[in-house]
Formats: sequence, structure tokens, C-alpha cells
Amino acid sequence: MEPEFAEGEVIIIEPGVVTEDGCYVVALRDDEYLFRQLRIENGRWFLKPLNQRYETMEIHGVSAIKGRIISKSNGRGRQRKNYL
Repeated sequence: MEPEFAEGEVIIIEPGVVTEDGCYVVALRDDEYLFRQLRIENGRWFLKPLNQRYETMEIHGVSAIKGRIISKSNGRGRQRKNYL
């Protein structure tokens, strides 16, 4: 998920938090957990990767979302960023 999320960073995932277009989520699709950006277009829900090598996938609404990324840090407690 670079450049927004670098390898080795720690992300905090909050289940049950309201999701909205553009937020970062963990979702379950085809028995696989995916970390992507949520895009909602014309009532359809998509998981969009930041890396162009991966495909955008459609999901069936909010039931596929298992949590929203609410924060990240570099793992040493510095350079923290919040997403709510």
C-alpha cells in the first residue's frame, strides 16, 4: 500500500467504525483478507490498491468490511498519523 503505508509500519484497525469513500479498510473477499482503499461509486463498493500492479475489486457492500484503519506509526512510536 505504498506510498501511504510503508513496509514495517504498524497499522491500527478498528472493527465496526463507520466507513466512507476514500478510507482505508481491511475487507474479506473470497476467504482472503485484503488491505485496500475503499471507493464507493454509483452505489457500488470497490477495494482499490495503491499499487498499480494489483487490481481493483468489487465487494458487496459494508458486510465485507471487517475494520477501518484509524492510525499508523513507524513502530517506534514516532511519526504517528491518524485517519479518523
